[in-house]
Amino acid sequence: MAKETAKKLVANNKKAYHDYFVEEKFEAGIVLHGTEVKSLRLGKCSVKESFIRIEKGEVFVYGMHISPYEMGNIFNKDPLRPKKLLLHKNEILKLVGKVAEKGYTLVPLEVYFKDGRAKLEFGLCKGKKLYDKREDIAKKDQRREFERDFKVKNL
Repeated sequence: MAKETAKKLVANNKKAYHDYFVEEKFEAGIVLHGTEVKSLRLGKCSVKESFIRIEKGEVFVYGMHISPYEMGNIFNKDPLRPKKLLLHKNEILKLVGKVAEKGYTLVPLEVYFKDGRAKLEFGLCKGKKLYDKREDIAKKDQRREFERDFKVKNL
């Protein structure tokens, strides 16, 4: 019997889906210090301007802002410090190969707690061109109009 895990969402990056095609998703643990966990539990996190790099066989997320914990005083860390992500070596090697291809990048999508541990979901993404974004907007408008018409007919 499979155990269902509770997933408490802290932050998500909706803009990533607008700017990139998400080809594959990965989950990684985040190395946090001291009061950063308490701040995350309060939902004080932003991944909108963040990005991921692989350096010397280790994966880091840059620009992820975790606000300082109010009651943390001297134990608070720099909110924008690079945070290490926990992945298996074979996953990292797979990512290195994929990112080496032209046009691919790693973009954070969500930060959440799973079984009490902070996790980051990131995607292997390819950038969208302007015409791709226009197509997505047109599809969204079309869907919205269809739902509006459907709602009017069913009343």
